[in-house]
Amino acid sequence: MTEPAQGTLIVAAAPIGCPGDASPRLAAALASASVIAAEDTRKLRRLAADLGVQVSGSVVSYYEAVEKQRTEDLIARLKAGSDVVLVTDAGVPLISDPGYRIVNAASAAGIRVTVLPGPSAVTAALAVAGLPPDRFCFEGFPPRGAGARKRRFADLAAERRTMVFFEAARRLSATLAELAAAFGRERLAVVCRELTKTHEEVRRGTLGELVEWAADGVRGEVTLVIAGVMAGRGDEHPDPADIRHAVEEVARRVASGMSRSDATAAVAAELELPKRVVYNAVIARPE
Repeated sequence: MTEPAQGTLIVAAAPIGCPGDASPRLAAALASASVIAAEDTRKLRRLAADLGVQVSGSVVSYYEAVEKQRTEDLIARLKAGSDVVLVTDAGVPLISDPGYRIVNAASAAGIRVTVLPGPSAVTAALAVAGLPPDRFCFEGFPPRGAGARKRRFADLAAERRTMVFFEAARRLSATLAELAAAFGRERLAVVCRELTKTHEEVRRGTLGELVEWAADGVRGEVTLVIAGVMAGRGDEHPDPADIRHAVEEVARRVASGMSRSDATAAVAAELELPKRVVYNAVIARPE
């Protein structure tokens, strides 16, 4: 007797706010899948309704507390020939969301795993932040415990890559203060709030400035992007053309109302030049 062909595990990205960002492939997968494993079944049905999709397959919950035991059943369904769509509340599964267990188990069982790419708060925030994007790291949610958080931030204080964090709005003020203590209040950072939603906000500044901004509380979904340690810190003899460009950029920002110290720090970080060298060149510039 011929065994049925195995199904496919489809890791599907969901909109991070605006339903219009959903891909046609996501809509088609939700309509045709035998099984949909959703982090929140109510949100999944709401998304399907927004997309005008009639879900015909079975919908099962797949969130952190049930992930371990639910994986075994889903692998059995895949082996029996059912396609399973894995979708979380927003963005790409596995990125600070459930999904690793089933992807790992499916891969180990020789089951085909594919992805329907789409929105991600990580790349969306990085795209609008205006911080160096060539090398970055995703740090997810900071640890909850005070000691663990302090150790994590201390470990990252010398990180050269741009860092992306998720954080709950209610903890943002405290997290920014701890980051300022670990990284320095002058480190550049960007808070991206409610990306793609009606009240989207992108707030740029130093960690010190953002601490003051967040003091009265922040609402919504938050992604935090922080500049790494200046890559050129050890280079005390940068290209003179780069320095001239930096001095001109500082002058332009000062003319638009930014303080000279803030403009110097921002330009040095963005151009990956030693802050001391840029500052000295700005001071030496003839009036």
